Amino acid sequence: MTQLWVERTGTRRYTGHSSRGAQVLIGSEDVQGVFTPGELLKIALAACSGMASDAPLARRLGEDYPATVRVAGAADRDQERYPRLTEELELDLSGLSDAERDRLRTVVERAIDASCTVGRTLTSGTAISFEVTEGG
Repeated sequence: MTQLWVERTGTRRYTGHSSRGAQVLIGSEDVQGVFTPGELLKIALAACSGMASDAPLARRLGEDYPATVRVAGAADRDQERYPRLTEELELDLSGLSDAERDRLRTVVERAIDASCTVGRTLTSGTAISFEVTEGG
């Protein structure tokens, strides 16, 4: 399993790491060049939906189809959570008939519902454990 961790690099600034060598800069909204944790959550959802729908879309639109998944949702600061997230998958469907477009939408939604781990986790909730340990 890939190990993930963040290291503090300054006041409300962290660098996220994976044992596969990836890094991401994380910080508060007032810092340029970083993602907030909430933005990373939204990006994870959008990326998961895109990846879950990749195979059925490639079969219908060709291997090199262009796609953009947009994601949005305002935080409820009283509850410190995102009560609603919206996603929009932008595709060029001009080569498809109305029936093919409807079928594509159904297949994509089913693929995302079945295999987007991030979306499934967000909609069902998850148990989180947290502890403070001594490190060096």
